[in-house]
Amino acid sequence: MRQLSICIIVLTLIVTGCKSTENSGRNRAKQSSRTIGWNVSDMEVFGFEDPEYIEQQTGPGLRFVQGGTFIMGRIDEDIMGDWDNQPRRVTVASFYMDETEISNYDYRQYLSWLAHVYPDSDKARLATPDTLVWRSPLAYNEPYVNNYFRHPSYSNYPVVGVSWEQATEYCKWRTDRVNEDLLIKNGYLTLDSAQQNENVFTTTGYLSGQYEGITGEDSKKIRWENGLLLPNYRLPTEAEWEYAALGLIGESDGELLTERRMYPWDGPYIRKETKEAKGQMKANYVRGRGDYMGMAGALNDAADITADIFSYSPNDYGLYNMAGNVNEWVADVYRPLSPIDIEEFQPYRGNIITEYERDNDGKILFDEFGQPRVDTVADYRNYIDGDYRSNQILGNDWAGQKPETEAQSTTTTSNMYVKSDEPGLISSRIDDRARVFKGGSWRDRAYWLNPGSRRFLDQGEASADIGFRCAMTRLGPPNVATN
Repeated sequence: MRQLSICIIVLTLIVTGCKSTENSGRNRAKQSSRTIGWNVSDMEVFGFEDPEYIEQQTGPGLRFVQGGTFIMGRIDEDIMGDWDNQPRRVTVASFYMDETEISNYDYRQYLSWLAHVYPDSDKARLATPDTLVWRSPLAYNEPYVNNYFRHPSYSNYPVVGVSWEQATEYCKWRTDRVNEDLLIKNGYLTLDSAQQNENVFTTTGYLSGQYEGITGEDSKKIRWENGLLLPNYRLPTEAEWEYAALGLIGESDGELLTERRMYPWDGPYIRKETKEAKGQMKANYVRGRGDYMGMAGALNDAADITADIFSYSPNDYGLYNMAGNVNEWVADVYRPLSPIDIEEFQPYRGNIITEYERDNDGKILFDEFGQPRVDTVADYRNYIDGDYRSNQILGNDWAGQKPETEAQSTTTTSNMYVKSDEPGLISSRIDDRARVFKGGSWRDRAYWLNPGSRRFLDQGEASADIGFRCAMTRLGPPNVATN
């Protein structure tokens, strides 16, 4: 009996020790310094603050996507003959992604805020979706032109008619509103409904002292090192989007992948196989010529155009409509050879490196809308393509000799990819503004539901079948803390 008691005590000490070791990384800031011995409170007089939020919070609307390695690219036959999605193994870091596509309701909040905060500018007008994308010369789509975005019947439907540029601006706005709300809810700010024009909350402005706002009960100034504020909402990279769509955690046994998925669900079929839902469609797409939703009394996908953002079953990451409903913008610039060129870890083409503009005192400069001004210091959209602008600004071109003028160069984007505005002549439409979209839509055939398929469109153009969802970088370990 005594030996049993001793064993229990020893096991308790071991478990306690393990927990202490496991948590030491998260709690170390609450203890005295391991390197200098000082208590954290004693270091505050020197400007050092104890981080309050060690574990990154999950932002509103997001789902955690644990990263890993996967085969990115073509799974099915390349029926288009593009050869622009050759399979290759890559690794994606853990990140967060929106559970659903951004809805009309979500986007209308954005426009209302813009109209209120910038009453004398055309920001709200420029951000408004192009409802004319519904118009067709030989179809009666005028009800969608007039009602799809504004009428509450479509509030929970995905927003469309939004360009890549508009989607990117929405992500920036969402970042600032989420971080502003975190500061308000934690008592560091009070809601400022009078903010307008240059006196507007932005995360960068707050952290740099540009925006004071209305101080809350706790007058402490939050810094990035406190861990309260979240990283930027942004468009997912093509690799992130494809990885999240496949949801391979449902097809793995340890590190053994038992099946390479063709769609965001198990098996090669697009109809449900369970007894209670046998034959029902798993996504919103076009089954065949002229068949957008099936026959009355037996609608196959129950959606004539788009569908509610929570329609159909989510994939293994809890993400809805990663195939069908609407195509979705991703961050990448389109290049046919990206699969060959990009890195094996966190692959992405489209890096434009910027730095904040600063005055002589080193303070960040802001524009008339309260947004930080930036300078481009490097543009990698054409890196390895042969375009001399692919290196850092003022750097050498790919051949080692930068032309004095762009006209002297034979390696510009327009020269690398055929361009012509004349009727009947070929134009590749590939340039620095070509952005990738993925996922298939309500008016696409099943081929485009494959996460490996890819298409592109100019970043300033919009369509009735392209929407978007946001992503966010995961900071810290690739696993979410469970304690």
